[in-house]
Amino acid sequence: MNVSTYSIKDLEQLSGIKAHTLRIWEQRYSLLSPKRTDTNIRYYDDDDLKLILNVALLNDNGYKISKIAKMDIAEIREEVVKLTERTLTHDDQIHALTISMIEMEEERFDKVLSTNILKIGFEQTMLNIVYPFMSKIGVLWQTGAINPAQEHFISNLVRQKLIVAIDGQVYKGGGKKFLLFLPEGELHEISLLFAAYLIKLKGHKVIYLGQSTPRADLELVYKMHKPDYLMTVITTAPSAEQVQEYIDNLASMYQESEIILSGYQIIGQDLRFPKNVKTMNYIREIKEYIEEMELISQEK
Repeated sequence: MNVSTYSIKDLEQLSGIKAHTLRIWEQRYSLLSPKRTDTNIRYYDDDDLKLILNVALLNDNGYKISKIAKMDIAEIREEVVKLTERTLTHDDQIHALTISMIEMEEERFDKVLSTNILKIGFEQTMLNIVYPFMSKIGVLWQTGAINPAQEHFISNLVRQKLIVAIDGQVYKGGGKKFLLFLPEGELHEISLLFAAYLIKLKGHKVIYLGQSTPRADLELVYKMHKPDYLMTVITTAPSAEQVQEYIDNLASMYQESEIILSGYQIIGQDLRFPKNVKTMNYIREIKEYIEEMELISQEK
């Protein structure tokens, strides 16, 4: 894996500490040791990032920077582990997950998630910690502040947790039928998996096709199951130039179902949505949508 390099702006985005403050800490306490390129441009490496993430977490929780600066790396890390085990502040937990991602440390990542799931439940852990965290690293990945290996590492760990949670929900019959899929070429599956979990949790049937579903396969499964709802999340595929055509084709081919769309290529874009298409800004809206749907059914 290539060694990652970071600008001071990258450190600011990842740690939440202003670049001006980082420079002061660097000068006054020698916390950071920037390297220089052949053209004399300052940069930081993974060790610098890990250190500043840990320092930021301690500082946010009342540790004075003068005290932190006197600790060695092992002492700082030990204090951070103690802190993340006892605090339930969402920002702190997101910070702890970020450190685990940078260090690619599976056990620590798993411990943070498992502790929160035990204390506040799987759903609240996903909504208040994992999703904000995934949104954060999505932006950082797009700007090059983290590398693809780190993003894949974390996504796969979250995916494993979701699959286990989904398997734990037993369908008992009844309810509505939801067909969940991603378009061909689309691989970003976390939101769709969480939607599958919430839908099954509410007692509805989920037919899950997952990543990069060929159109022919989607059409075949649709004819077999005749679902009440189709749901997909469009993050990168189809492209922005092709999304409108894709939406129109879905709406035309599956007129007997309501189609639920979300994702970066959908939300906030200048698109036209046919009458059988509904959009969701955030995945948490699927829960509200299902509850609303159930109320309407009860009233009929």
